[in-house]
Amino acid sequence: MLRNLMLRNLLSRDLAFLACAFALLLPAAGFAQDSQSVQSGQGVHSVPSFIENLSDHRFDGSDEDWTSPALKTSHLKPAQPLIAYVNKDNPEYSVSLIQLQWRRGDPIDLYVMKPTRVKKPPVILYIYGYPSETDIFKDPKWQKFTTERGFASVGFVTALTGHRYHDVPFKKWFLSELQQCLGESTHDVQMVLDYLASRGDLDMDRVGVFGQFSGSSIAILASAVDSRIKVVDTIDPWGDWPTWMQKSAFPPPEERANYVKTEFLNKIAPLDTVDWLPKVQAKKFRLQQRHYDQQTPIESKMKMQTAVPAGATVAFYSNTNEFEKEIGQQEEKSLDWIKAELRSLPKSASLHEN
Repeated sequence: MLRNLMLRNLLSRDLAFLACAFALLLPAAGFAQDSQSVQSGQGVHSVPSFIENLSDHRFDGSDEDWTSPALKTSHLKPAQPLIAYVNKDNPEYSVSLIQLQWRRGDPIDLYVMKPTRVKKPPVILYIYGYPSETDIFKDPKWQKFTTERGFASVGFVTALTGHRYHDVPFKKWFLSELQQCLGESTHDVQMVLDYLASRGDLDMDRVGVFGQFSGSSIAILASAVDSRIKVVDTIDPWGDWPTWMQKSAFPPPEERANYVKTEFLNKIAPLDTVDWLPKVQAKKFRLQQRHYDQQTPIESKMKMQTAVPAGATVAFYSNTNEFEKEIGQQEEKSLDWIKAELRSLPKSASLHEN
């Protein structure tokens, strides 16, 4: 059960999350002097204080607008990144675990896998959505095939997911707090891109996002407001909220009545995937949908197909055989499309040969 998974998250912490106590000793700072600044505005939600530390004033005055996927109506101040772990033993790629934070009580574990002997590789950000954890980013097999052919891979978990689910009433979770989770996670994507740009060792002219389920919805929202994302590949995004809440197999039956109320639907309406799909700014976008997926109703899938931006690729799989034929027996094949599209884009100007 999903709730059992969340309870397990409460009882188990990654080593890097425990390191957040040390991060509180670091001074407030931007990622880099030349990194993109976050525009301030009149936010409508104060950032919640989950971890109380009266001596920590790094996030005082932070406000976040959960009604918009864009950062222009929010004010998030990044703390100095904390490098928790670096492994360069593998000759093919390095693994780094960096802790980022721009909200009080919400440190984010970011995994960065970078191929060796590749100067400023293109990068793919992976958003697997609720209820995924960071375990996949620690898997050597996953690290190997995501970095093959010279790609950097980056991953983190979304709001109220994995190690980020803590210090909230148990009755609250990703779906009950959907406005917050979609809004915060979409902002996180943009803040993560700010951090990646500040490093100077990645090709930020060739950035892709690979999303699944709720992670696909977040990828779509982020691409609609951030032109730095050049290629987006999605599988079974959530969306079309009135129909989704009524017919999706995902909401627990005992809670569904809460999610079809007008008040709840009005709250999440500004973040409906169907409305943001036509605004996707990625140069290449793919919508993959499986008829047999029960999380998103078929009616909602059809609405998304009609809402994709011009030139998008749409793949619809009627059964598991069709889907497995497309991705093959090897999981690596699922990344062929996004890697090929990123390779087709011009390299960063700094990488052109003299």
